[in-house]
Amino acid sequence: MAGYRKLGRTSSQRKAMIRSQVTALLYHGKIRTTETRAKEIRKVAEGLIAMAVREKDNFDTVKVTAKVPRKDKDGKRVKEVVDGKKITVYDEVEKEIKKDQPSRLHARRQMLKVLYCVTEVPAAAAGRKKNTKEVDLVAKLFDEIAPKYVSRNGGYTRIVKIGPRKGDAAMEVLLELV
Repeated sequence: MAGYRKLGRTSSQRKAMIRSQVTALLYHGKIRTTETRAKEIRKVAEGLIAMAVREKDNFDTVKVTAKVPRKDKDGKRVKEVVDGKKITVYDEVEKEIKKDQPSRLHARRQMLKVLYCVTEVPAAAAGRKKNTKEVDLVAKLFDEIAPKYVSRNGGYTRIVKIGPRKGDAAMEVLLELV
């Protein structure tokens, strides 16, 4: 008996499908899929959330000084002419950053192995390409999702049956974060 469902796909297709659906679940909070797929996705998603809950507070805050380019009112870099060359003007700024402990860094890399990159596109038609931004799902897991589930011992997802799908009568479910 296998430890997982094959879902009628080759191993590479199956892994890609599970990765994409886990990414969608963590980004949107819920997805609509078939019952057998949901049961496979649940295993992976709950493992990632459990890892995030375990490593949630495992970091140090460190003060660092960084050179940041000075910007004008339009958001463009300020340049000075030195010896006939245009050189960007930098200011030194002191910042507080989170430095991961080794176990949290390992957890972060394990999550990155599973999750795909998500690009957020603005709804307005103007500047759709220009204003896109990458969403850091690992940071979302550590900062937003994990604190909700600190007091819970597993069971981070819920499967709600919707009914048979119209085309092939496969049982459709709603897989959502509790």
